[in-house]
Amino acid sequence: MDAAWVGVKKRLRLELGDNTYQSWIAPLGVGGLAEGELVLYVPTPFFGDHVRSHFLDRLTALWRAEQPVVRKVVVKVRPRQGLAKAPAAALPAAVTAVAAPAAAIKVMKAVSAMPAAASEKDIAGVGAPLDQRFTFDNFVVGKSNELAYAAARRVTESAAVNFNPLFLYGGVGLGKTHLMHAIAWGICERDPGRRVIYLSAEKFMYQFVRAIRHNDQMAFKEQFRSVDVLMIDDVQFISGKNSTQEEFFHTFNALVDHNRQIIISADRSPTDLEGIEERIRSRLGWGLVADIHPTDYELRLGILQSKIESLRKVEVPKRVTEFLAARITSNVRELEGALNRVVAYAELVGRPIAVEMAQDVLQDLLRANDRRITIDDIQRKVAEYYGVRMNEMLSARRARVIARPRQVAMYLAKQLTSRSLPEIGRKFGGRDHTTVIHAVRKVEELCGADSAFHEEIVSLKRMLEA
Repeated sequence: MDAAWVGVKKRLRLELGDNTYQSWIAPLGVGGLAEGELVLYVPTPFFGDHVRSHFLDRLTALWRAEQPVVRKVVVKVRPRQGLAKAPAAALPAAVTAVAAPAAAIKVMKAVSAMPAAASEKDIAGVGAPLDQRFTFDNFVVGKSNELAYAAARRVTESAAVNFNPLFLYGGVGLGKTHLMHAIAWGICERDPGRRVIYLSAEKFMYQFVRAIRHNDQMAFKEQFRSVDVLMIDDVQFISGKNSTQEEFFHTFNALVDHNRQIIISADRSPTDLEGIEERIRSRLGWGLVADIHPTDYELRLGILQSKIESLRKVEVPKRVTEFLAARITSNVRELEGALNRVVAYAELVGRPIAVEMAQDVLQDLLRANDRRITIDDIQRKVAEYYGVRMNEMLSARRARVIARPRQVAMYLAKQLTSRSLPEIGRKFGGRDHTTVIHAVRKVEELCGADSAFHEEIVSLKRMLEA
């Protein structure tokens, strides 16, 4: 078996090159062979996931060529006692000696670069788990996030620091954390030798407070100031935390001085971060500031289609995805959550997926989204779209150039809000509910007869929902 393993490794070194071979193949160890199944040991679960996804097929083929009795190659994490005896140099720089869950790695400081005094306990909690679902491959790009996506890609694919820091900001559930995780995955896959720490600002603060409590500030500084890439999510959470901000300020400066990449995310732009010192806000705006806008209809539709593809055997009618994309406009998390609820209900109850079923299952969510669009919003947008004044729309004038936008606004108020017909009538100059009914029917008739007019209504809906 040892001779066969030498032959396999020799072939892989030639095929993969020295860097990849040393990072991912050399640390592998051969276990036992039983009933045609060969075991290869890896140092950590993250290491095993990477080997399975990138090298397992080739390893299996080469082993079969060397030893025909081998039918299958399986990758397992080395038992704890074996790992403790392994030299630190045998581990790739992006992998720690502390095992992490297979579904979520901890990207931390390289073991080989740790201070001699640092123990496993010292480094175990530095990084935060990464979600394997959050990669560039399943990030749906649209106009609202294309700059942030392009910047994230550039940081991942370039060894040089093009802009420092990269600052991503946007509202809740728009994809900031997805991009942060994707960057971390991409960097570790492209260059396993780079030392990466990803964590939330809250955890950064926790680590700092813990270091003070244990009188271990020097170890804290070593951990965070010797990395190649520092990624801090939701930096707004250190607002008002003066001591944490002071440490963050000096960590930031130390990394920039050594040309190390910093990536930050927040829910607002650097200039709008309240409770953050001015000197920190100015530094956060040094590099590239990329905002992520609320999703538009097309992007939401693309996100749903991508999610459905990942669910595989589930078939969701086009009308349902269009309905969800049009009605769930708040953020991507709620949108995906709505789809999950519909699919789960269909599977558990045995009811076919349809628009009517989605309306029943998502009543609370739909009401919440409806409340976010007000009649005032609709009136302003329609008046702007058709070039009329608000007071004209609310007046008693019946000229077509005024009456038609008024009818459109009433129709959209009925479609996009939960207001009753009398409430809508009162918002339009105290009109009767029968006037609203007439306006709704008129707009529906025009949509069926005039495709250009129908496109106008669709465009207005999208602008309001975005």
